[in-house]
Amino acid sequence: MMKIYEIIFIGLGLAMDAFAVSVCKGLSMKKMNWRSAIVIGLYFGIFQAVMPVIGYFLGITFSNFVESVDHWIAFILLSIIGGNMIKDSFDNEEEKRNDKIDFKTMILLAIATSIDALAVGVTFAFFKVNLELSVIIIGLVTFILSIIGVKIGNKFGDKFQNKAELIGGIILIVIGLKILLEHLGIIAF
Repeated sequence: MMKIYEIIFIGLGLAMDAFAVSVCKGLSMKKMNWRSAIVIGLYFGIFQAVMPVIGYFLGITFSNFVESVDHWIAFILLSIIGGNMIKDSFDNEEEKRNDKIDFKTMILLAIATSIDALAVGVTFAFFKVNLELSVIIIGLVTFILSIIGVKIGNKFGDKFQNKAELIGGIILIVIGLKILLEHLGIIAF
């Protein structure tokens, strides 16, 4: 049986991508918006909690398929979103800043950052894990770290407003590349 502290560490590890993307979202905000930070935290927290459940139930049946493509899915989604942010960074109009938290944007980001949680859910299927407790912990950890990430990004973004989109886009692409390279066995973090 997995211990609570092990689940917390898993939650922290899974939340790192969502945290980094939240920092990017905070970078894009002219002024800290707590409502937006909570919405961002909810998207990431809910997806990080739901994906292990899906993975758990799909575990044995589809484990080979999910493990073989999860890194490609995350890489492609994060690269597309990051590329759009980089493109937008060269537009001098302030209204074009990508601080959007609309459904389409947030769903894509939430899926991209929670693909690894799906794979963790697959592993949960093979171990004695209290699934309910695990998904609550993973979701809460991600929710809290995402809000903290928005705040940190916003503070940093106040000093570097003109480069916020560019930095955010680069970070998203680097996260996607890191996921891809880790799963291909080229690097290990």
